[in-house]
Amino acid sequence: MKTLRLYGAGLLVALLLTLTACVPSTNVPSTRGSGGGGGFPNFTLSLNPTSLTVQQGSSGITQLTVTPQGGFTGTASLSLVGAPSGVTLSPTSVNVTGFNPVILDLTVSVDSGVAPGTYNFQVKVTGGGITRTAALSLTVTASSGGGGGGGGSGVGTTWTLRNLDNYLFGVAYGNGLFVAVGNGGTILTSPGGVTWTARISGTSRWLEGVAYGNGLFVAVGKDGTILTSRDGVTWTRRASGTKSWLSSVTYGNGLFVAVGKDGTILTSPDGVTWTERASGTGNFLSSVAYGNGLFVAVGGGGTILTSPDGVTWTARASGTSNDLNGVAYGNGLFVAVGAGGTILTSPGGVTWTARISGTSRWLEGVAHGNGLFVAVGKDGTILTSRDGVTWTERVSGTGNWLQGVAYGKGTFVAVGLSNTILTSSDGVSWTERIAKDNPLGGVAHGNGLFVAVGAGGTILTSRDGVSWTARASGTGNWFRGVAYGNGLFVAVGKGGTILTSRDGVSWTARASGTKSWLSSVTYGNGLFVAVGGGGAILISPDGVSWTARTSGTGNRLSGVAYGNNTFVAVGGGGAILISPDGVSWTARASGGNPLNGVAYGNGLFVVVGYRGTILTSPDGVSWTERASGTSNWLGGVAHGNGRFVAVGEDGTILTSPDGVTWTPRTSGTSNDLNGVAYGNGTFVAVGEDGIILTSP
Repeated sequence: MKTLRLYGAGLLVALLLTLTACVPSTNVPSTRGSGGGGGFPNFTLSLNPTSLTVQQGSSGITQLTVTPQGGFTGTASLSLVGAPSGVTLSPTSVNVTGFNPVILDLTVSVDSGVAPGTYNFQVKVTGGGITRTAALSLTVTASSGGGGGGGGSGVGTTWTLRNLDNYLFGVAYGNGLFVAVGNGGTILTSPGGVTWTARISGTSRWLEGVAYGNGLFVAVGKDGTILTSRDGVTWTRRASGTKSWLSSVTYGNGLFVAVGKDGTILTSPDGVTWTERASGTGNFLSSVAYGNGLFVAVGGGGTILTSPDGVTWTARASGTSNDLNGVAYGNGLFVAVGAGGTILTSPGGVTWTARISGTSRWLEGVAHGNGLFVAVGKDGTILTSRDGVTWTERVSGTGNWLQGVAYGKGTFVAVGLSNTILTSSDGVSWTERIAKDNPLGGVAHGNGLFVAVGAGGTILTSRDGVSWTARASGTGNWFRGVAYGNGLFVAVGKGGTILTSRDGVSWTARASGTKSWLSSVTYGNGLFVAVGGGGAILISPDGVSWTARTSGTGNRLSGVAYGNNTFVAVGGGGAILISPDGVSWTARASGGNPLNGVAYGNGLFVVVGYRGTILTSPDGVSWTERASGTSNWLGGVAHGNGRFVAVGEDGTILTSPDGVTWTPRTSGTSNDLNGVAYGNGTFVAVGEDGIILTSP
């Protein structure tokens, strides 16, 4: 789940879609935090997703985040307000024990007697004399009644584009490269700020700050995470010696300095070995900068600390109790920005002067370049100033919350929520850039979870197909296929890569015994079967130990499925192989076109491939070609809710109730779609540039 860690003015907020009815504008989304500040015990709520589609007699899952404030602890009750009879919630309580947000899966069950329709109600949390609510929309669809005419709920018919919605918190420039970091271990790089490439961080922890110095990028984040890279491409985890959330890092005078939660300060001469230093404060430190022989750290409650060496720190009077979220140095001046449009300046870091920003919006980050200060913040706010004293608001072109800004190569780059990246050569005119995600090759559903896999070792998980979380795979290899069976997810890919996971979160590499590119995997009759390049076929009873089997073909095998007591594998040259046990395989005639995917449902195998090829067979032996109505290649096919869905080139989506008659659907994208799966009343299709579509 993408749970945004947010702090401000004695306030720690967790946001995805923050919905707190009883606290209007006090739930201020900021990724910064205040530590020792006062305030009464309180908490905020968020739900992800805020809408569910559930069939009669079934259930859906949303994740609740309860974020304590002011030392709130204890057990809070959970209930539904305004929900129709027959809609119930589980569990009915949540225990809050510490400072960090509590994340809980809520199961919303729909009785078979609940009438189809859309219901808007609230999830209520009550504890310590405090009640908070969050809105939830539930669409109840008619039971499929065991299949038949392709379902009456629009499943597979209407498609919605889902944004991976990375939150980008920090950006830095060094050695000719911009590096941006964010939630789920996101790292993006760009030589000029225009075209961005996703990199493998090796972690799923949130990254909040990044800096460059002495030929090294250093990124910091949740649980004391520190990563280093010489080139921005290959990253190495370093031991920080702390579990505190690190929010910012800078480099100066031969030293890296990182700051974070509870006044944490770490220093390192090389980015590898880190030493904790006494800050003298318990407040959250949000940002740190270096200039004029001085380190300056700022944070919650107007905290300002200075140090000439990163070791000994002195508290300075800021003149404000507002949280300070960002600090930068340029043109002989330190500039700090924060809550309520706060801007402070200081020539030496000791005496600070409040400046008029002209806005009451939260400011999160500030940078200096080419004689200009640029500050960014809430609702796409961008302010510029030549001297740090007089500030002018600029049109950013976005309403998204901006979290960080950097300057390099004659360009300002600002980053923020929802993958927002803006660039400007002068700080005045800004252009939005698109950060493309890694291509996704396959998707599967099991145990209430969607798992999507793709290039660069990408693994994403989602309860509902709407909100996705990046998981650490431990490899940079490209994944092409994933399946679920016997309580286990199995992902396969380049170089014979096989990973397994019980929960979709923690993944373990398995020895496949082959270097062939594995394209697809399925589970049936107590057996996993993986197929790939050169006619490779591997089988495993447990996903751990794999045995190669003879396929009898040298063609690449692209897809495999199980149904009607039969495994069917398909591939290049129109290859179709069938097997009752995964051990002995028999070739069947198909017609010659390359085949990419196969699925089984409602007593029928459906195969899709090159130039719109669709073949069907009740037994895998005799195959009939069907008219698809398209000449685009088709990459994947799935069955669910009484309907086949095939996906492919240029966003092609076709549906069929029987595998014989196919209808084109509007996908809303021209990206190639590589895979599709069905689960929990929803089809999920994935493809190039990390695109994800859901239906309904």
